[in-house]
Amino acid sequence: MALKVSMHNWMRPEPIETTISRLASAGYDGIEIAGEPAVYDVAQVRSLLEENGLECWGSVTIMVGGRDLLHEDRYVRIGSIQYCKDTIDLIAGLGGKMLTVVPSTVGKIVPMGSPEDEWQWAIDSLKEVNAYAEDKGVRLALEPLNRFETYFLNRHDQALALAEDVGGTCGICLDIFHMNIEEADWPSAIRAAGDKLVDFHVADNNRMPPGQGAIDWELILRTLGEVGYEGYVTVEFVATVDRSRISERTEIGDASEADASVGLEQFLRDHGTGAVPEELYDRYVQESIDCLRQATSAAAPA
Repeated sequence: MALKVSMHNWMRPEPIETTISRLASAGYDGIEIAGEPAVYDVAQVRSLLEENGLECWGSVTIMVGGRDLLHEDRYVRIGSIQYCKDTIDLIAGLGGKMLTVVPSTVGKIVPMGSPEDEWQWAIDSLKEVNAYAEDKGVRLALEPLNRFETYFLNRHDQALALAEDVGGTCGICLDIFHMNIEEADWPSAIRAAGDKLVDFHVADNNRMPPGQGAIDWELILRTLGEVGYEGYVTVEFVATVDRSRISERTEIGDASEADASVGLEQFLRDHGTGAVPEELYDRYVQESIDCLRQATSAAAPA
């Protein structure tokens, strides 16, 4: 497996030129840019990527309050569909290939309708988004999250069922952090996804950088190779705030991020993170790709 590694940037609000420079210096191949189309100047970002030898792999929806493709209010759904279309335009403008979609607001754990109604709302919304994506040459990937972040999609089989109902080229994204909580068998979930696997997110079981937890990275990367996965592996660690007297991460503060919107500040707090010093962030970014490269070499056939 010729491993291509990208990284999200939603976890650390900062100027995009800072992020791109860091990823290039650490040896990454690309970026899965945060789904905030109003924030970016497409021409500027594309130029920065070209200058640094990086690709835009795609994007991921940032489902803060007010973004929900299965909301009971039809007008919230309409606005959320438009948000996804705007993000697809961003991806297409950057030469990206895919959009990972979390269908409902992250942190929403109380349903607004019957299972049948919500499933149909999701299908109707996603069909419109998927048709738009296909016209732009972008493939959708539906991502299940763990039960503490959503009640709607938690496992690969649920995401596959929804992708099937949406139809077209719609596929799924798997995230080993969430899989570690919800899946009975990681390799079997990856194999079941097969050619429907569009994107793969990585953090260790504690959501720290790969290599700082218990995930068997050789097994994961070997299995991705077995199913012929040719997309990027996208790093998505979240360094947590630790206020205990034994903390080894006292330098991570719970301060507001200067470059974050109010909604994103709350999103970051909901994920247990805060303001991570640049030196520490640089180290975690480098350690992530080093771990994945080493595991890829170890997983390669003799």
